[in-house]
Amino acid sequence: MSLRSFLEILEEKKQLVHVKEEVSTKHEISSIMDAFQDGPALLFENVKSHSKVVGNVCGTRERILQALSVSAEQLYPNLRDAVLSPETPKVVDEGPVKEVVEPPRLSKIPVLTHFEKDAGPYITSGVVSAQSPDGKVENVSIHRLQVLNDKQLAIRLVPRHLYRLWTMAKEKGKDLDVAISIGVHPAVLLAAACSPPFGVSEFGIANRLLCGCLRLVRCEKVDAYAVAEAELVLEGKISVAKEVDEGPFVDITGTYDVQRSQPVVDVVSVMHRKDYVYQALLPGGSEHRILMGLPREAAIYDAVSNVVPNVKAVNLTPSGCGWLHAVISIEKQTDGDAKNALLAAFAGHPSLKHAVVVDSDIDVYNPEQVEWAVALRFQADEDLVVIPKTRGSTLDPSADQESGLTSKMGIDATRPLRVPKEKFEKAKIPKTGASEKIITKIRRELFE
Repeated sequence: MSLRSFLEILEEKKQLVHVKEEVSTKHEISSIMDAFQDGPALLFENVKSHSKVVGNVCGTRERILQALSVSAEQLYPNLRDAVLSPETPKVVDEGPVKEVVEPPRLSKIPVLTHFEKDAGPYITSGVVSAQSPDGKVENVSIHRLQVLNDKQLAIRLVPRHLYRLWTMAKEKGKDLDVAISIGVHPAVLLAAACSPPFGVSEFGIANRLLCGCLRLVRCEKVDAYAVAEAELVLEGKISVAKEVDEGPFVDITGTYDVQRSQPVVDVVSVMHRKDYVYQALLPGGSEHRILMGLPREAAIYDAVSNVVPNVKAVNLTPSGCGWLHAVISIEKQTDGDAKNALLAAFAGHPSLKHAVVVDSDIDVYNPEQVEWAVALRFQADEDLVVIPKTRGSTLDPSADQESGLTSKMGIDATRPLRVPKEKFEKAKIPKTGASEKIITKIRRELFE
């Protein structure tokens, strides 16, 4: 399974737009992607001095479901099963990505400069894979990579699993070998955005999501594995001695992250298809929010399911950056269930800042319905939960930027069970066949 096979599906469904006008990698492509965040995928066929670029591939929740061939109801269980029971992918000797193997020259790659204050061009869809020095642990994750020159990148290492592998390599006094796969199937990107326990390879999660169809190749110059059907792979070594100032750069919140001293990646070789397509991902855009948010929605769903018998849906909302705000719908059994659900949600996704729990008759994807529930089913002196000075996300500019300490708020916007249910039901108007036909006719006339 490859990015190309998925693009063929999007083409058939008329969800891929071909942009034939000449465009620049500096601001032009990103501005067009921004204008169609919730729309079709975009294939830029005439990029100045470069190969083709594709963007917005994972820009809607529906396209993720298409890529995984699952329904909305199956998504969280499938993700959970893949994390709990990953399947090791097959390693093959050759793959499309090995059609060309050449020395690095990063300026030949159409890496985008996205925003006006960016420190430079940034690779944003690179799936970075690495192994521990003893080869027992593999980690696969997505990291932003700032192009410094033709042979070097700066990598943002958050203190998580890749950082841990880098620290282990540092203790051994050797650089950490990495493969950076670009242009991969959405299932690989989604798996790389998951946070399984240390020691679980995200390649195994992706392979389970793809029903055993993922193939890997061993790199030519470094001790790491890459996606065999990727469009492009950079082979490199994360230096344990060299660091540079990385950033500023826009993160999921749509605001600039601070500049930090970060490690340098020395790129030693490049593999790619002869006619490779570079995959771009707009920072802070819908694609970024969906890929980061969906695995956390699944984590919240599982955490809340442990304390409430029936969880209907979870939505990390777009206005909450797909990261900081959640709406959770449940079937409440007792009046304490909603508050338990709130506490479980904060534990399931520690970066979560504000959460609203609603009844199952409220559509978590409809902000008007959620606000209606808050207006009519919430009393601040009874239903508000505030947790001061707890760990949140350093991506939130209002939080402490060193420790991530923040205050969290939970809103119980569910019906109190002591009051008759009918008192909180929204009035409905019965529709007849005749009225439906007239409504359809008027709507058609309005939009013709």
